[in-house]
Amino acid sequence: MKNAHLLELRGVTQKYGRGERRFTAVEKVNLTIDEGEFVALLGPSGCGKSTLLRIITGLNQPTEGLVIYRGQPLTGVNPHATIVFQTFALFPWLTVQQNVEVALKARGMPAQLRTVRAIELLDLVGLDGFETAFPRELSGGMRQKVGFARAMAVEPELLCLDEAFSALDVLSAESLRGELLELWTSGSIPTKAILMVTHNIEEAVLMADRVVVMDKQPGRVIADQKITLPHPRQRKSPQFLELLDRVYAQLAGQTQPEYIELGSAPGEAGRTRALPDVSVSELAGLLEFLDEMPGNRTDVYRLEQELNLGTDPVLALTEAAELLGFATIAKGDIALTPLGETFAEASILARKEILATRIRRLPMFRWLLAMLDAADKGQLDRDVVRLALELEFSPEEAARQVDLAIQWGRYAELLAYDDNTETIFREPAEVAAG
Repeated sequence: MKNAHLLELRGVTQKYGRGERRFTAVEKVNLTIDEGEFVALLGPSGCGKSTLLRIITGLNQPTEGLVIYRGQPLTGVNPHATIVFQTFALFPWLTVQQNVEVALKARGMPAQLRTVRAIELLDLVGLDGFETAFPRELSGGMRQKVGFARAMAVEPELLCLDEAFSALDVLSAESLRGELLELWTSGSIPTKAILMVTHNIEEAVLMADRVVVMDKQPGRVIADQKITLPHPRQRKSPQFLELLDRVYAQLAGQTQPEYIELGSAPGEAGRTRALPDVSVSELAGLLEFLDEMPGNRTDVYRLEQELNLGTDPVLALTEAAELLGFATIAKGDIALTPLGETFAEASILARKEILATRIRRLPMFRWLLAMLDAADKGQLDRDVVRLALELEFSPEEAARQVDLAIQWGRYAELLAYDDNTETIFREPAEVAAG
């Protein structure tokens, strides 16, 4: 019996590391993609989107779970799928045409047929006349078009895009999105389905038929939103903005009770809540902006345009404001709390005192301050803290968390840091007060 799905993931989990130093990149992901679908895999950085893409194409094997392609378990590289990466990944010593022919040569196509097919593909993506150019002669958008032509040369059933537009300037990205949609909706390419990884919510709603929303720590699917608007979609239409608001609401979630919101400390049972990757000055800017809005509130999706930020920075800022009790999020709206309003209007010294009070409540800081109190001479090497956090996070995230804890702690005058010795210790005034 023919399987109804082109692709199916069943309980896919990916873990990295060994022994105690194992962290989960994605956990128990179930996903189906059917023929004729354009699916966007959307989520913040670090939620495992690209990891899933590599599992789907067979470049990585999952720790647990199954990848089913056309009813059969996938083993090894998926010959029916190909990826267009964020970076252009072209051979700089080959011409545009030769870069496309590489993919055809790998399939065993004779030289004469390779030439004809490569020229057809380049014409399809609008690069007719640039066959003999080298990658260095092309703009970023044109180089990515070569990447698309090379990917389509193998006539994949499943075309995977890994942040394929994020390295381009705004105009080039917009042009390439439109051209890909034209090829897809007109049936000019033999591809049966497209899976696009992105952290850009507007891009997902603009292009996809379904938006699968992921969250991190660990990476998991939290929503699956159908997009039924016809192409071409109008960004300013009420229907588009309503969908944008809905997807933002799914991704941003809503403020939970404090015992859930704060999470647990490293080493304790439960999920250790990471510090959002924002500076205190950026957070203050968000709170000041909200303080000037009617009712001290706005739609989260409007922050991208109003603050001229991308989706990831906006989500990190709103998460930080929520975590510290400066704002609440519900149904895609963010609103200042009375404490957030006080912080926005306070002096520099008063802000330091407010932040110090709030971050003492965070399990991450309670854990770090307790470690400092128990340490010899009340100080710790940053590497000791980083290695301890690697029991909870990936090595890259653990290093980032140490940096953030130092930045926030120094602003609040709870922590001091000696860059020469890479030593963390209590702020002297804080020790005296203690």
